[in-house]
Amino acid sequence: MSGGTVPEPGPAAGHPATHPRRAGRNLPAAFAVGLGLGAVILVSLLVARGAFLGIVVLAALVGVWELSTALATAGTRVPLVPVGVGATAMLVGAWVGGAELVVVSLGLTVLAVLIWRLPQGAQGFVRDATAGVFVTGYVPLLGSFVVLLLVPADGAMRVVAFLVGVIASDTGGYAAGVLAGRHPMAPSISPKKSWEGFGGSVVASAVAGWLTVSYALEGDWWVGVVLGCATALVATLGDLSESLVKRDLGIKDMGSLLPGHGGLMDRLDSILMAAPVAWLILDVLVPVS
Repeated sequence: MSGGTVPEPGPAAGHPATHPRRAGRNLPAAFAVGLGLGAVILVSLLVARGAFLGIVVLAALVGVWELSTALATAGTRVPLVPVGVGATAMLVGAWVGGAELVVVSLGLTVLAVLIWRLPQGAQGFVRDATAGVFVTGYVPLLGSFVVLLLVPADGAMRVVAFLVGVIASDTGGYAAGVLAGRHPMAPSISPKKSWEGFGGSVVASAVAGWLTVSYALEGDWWVGVVLGCATALVATLGDLSESLVKRDLGIKDMGSLLPGHGGLMDRLDSILMAAPVAWLILDVLVPVS
């Protein structure tokens, strides 16, 4: 997660030390999973961009399922069929028709969610329909900006610059938080997240943005710094937002699909929130090469 960690307090008096992992992760498993996912994404981007589109669609569908399953613990029934079909239409639409087709697909998905829920009656209609719209906006709508990043001729490098920024934010925040985290950033939402860790996120992501935009996209160095700083900020807010959702639902993780990470949504939270900001910055400030 972005933003770093505050070290856990030591064991209470009279209790033996158990030497827990300082930041609460199974680091070997998390590293192996992260490395594997990164390799798959990089190969798909460099070999066939259409393959990366398939990965995005699959990830979005898994994210929709995990988020819907989490909401079900509170008695909310997300209309999965129209949301899943709409998610696919929005992401594929972003590839073949750009932002205009994304908007059309979003509107049709919202309509389909309302119609699909009608036969089940009035009890819980507003709750379930609202949840369906929320899941649609949170996962495939935000995810469509990742696809929009991919569309230009240099789209593979734009996606790389974006993802490297998010990864750098996560890694820099984690390292700074573990090594120097002392001041909690949002203790009522995510007690382990620290201001020192957030500083590490900003610095690491800014450096990553400077390098990737300058050398991979041949853009101005300052655009990379702006991209990195914005990515770190929005990725951290995305992490905090998902933490609030999990606290509201009373769950620790969105799933258990990825060892050392939790569910896929526990990895997508930062990516999804940062995607539209990254797309806007790169679309406006970095001409297609």
